[in-house]
Amino acid sequence: MSTGVIITLIVIVAVVLVVAAVLALRARGSQHGGSLKRRFGPEYDLAVARHDGDTKAAERELAERVRRHGSLRTRPLEPAERERFEARWAAAQERFVDSPREAVGEADRLLAELAGARGFPDGGQYEEQLTALSVHHAHHVEGYRRVHRVTHARADDAQGGGAGTEEMRASMVEARALFETLVRPDRHDARRQRTGTEAGEPASAAHESRAPHAWSLGKRRPKES
Repeated sequence: MSTGVIITLIVIVAVVLVVAAVLALRARGSQHGGSLKRRFGPEYDLAVARHDGDTKAAERELAERVRRHGSLRTRPLEPAERERFEARWAAAQERFVDSPREAVGEADRLLAELAGARGFPDGGQYEEQLTALSVHHAHHVEGYRRVHRVTHARADDAQGGGAGTEEMRASMVEARALFETLVRPDRHDARRQRTGTEAGEPASAAHESRAPHAWSLGKRRPKES
C-alpha cells in the first residue's frame, strides 16, 4: 500500500471521528436541554423568554440553578409549626374579603417564612430563595413570584394598584399551590412520623387527616384597597 493511500485513509478516519464527536456533543446538548425542560416546565419557558428566545443562554441559567441548589435537603416541619402556618394562611384568606392587598402581603411574608423554615434560603434573600424554590418546585413557584410582585409594587403602578382585586385574588390562588406543597409532609416525613407513632410517640393523626383550609370567597366581593 502506497504512502499516499495510507495518508488518505488516515485523513478519512480523522474526519469520521471528528464528525462523530460533533454529533455526540449535539445529542448530549439536546438531551441536557430536554432534561432541563422536563424538570423546570413553565420556568424553562420563562427563562427562554427572559433571554429573548436564546435557549442556550436559558439552559445555562437553569443549569446554574441546579448546580447551586439541586442538592438542597429540606427540613420537615414539626406538627405545631405546620398548624401555625396553616392557621395564618386561613386567616389571610379570610382577610382577603375586606383587605385584599393586606392579605396578599401576608401571603408573601408567609411563603418567605415557610420556605425558610423548610430549609430554603432565608426570605430576606428573595431572589435566591425564589431561585432555589424553582429548582425543587418549578410548577408552583410562579404564584410566589406573583404575590411578591403585587405586594411590592407601588400603589399607582399598573402591576400593583392598577391590576385590581382580581389580579390579587388570582395571585393568591396561584400561590396557595406552593403553600400547600411546602406545608404538607413529604413521603419521607410521613414515613418518619408513622414510625415514631408505632414506637409510642404522640400521634398527630387528627392533624394529618385534616385537609388544608379550602378557600372560598363566597358571595361577597372583596373591597378594593
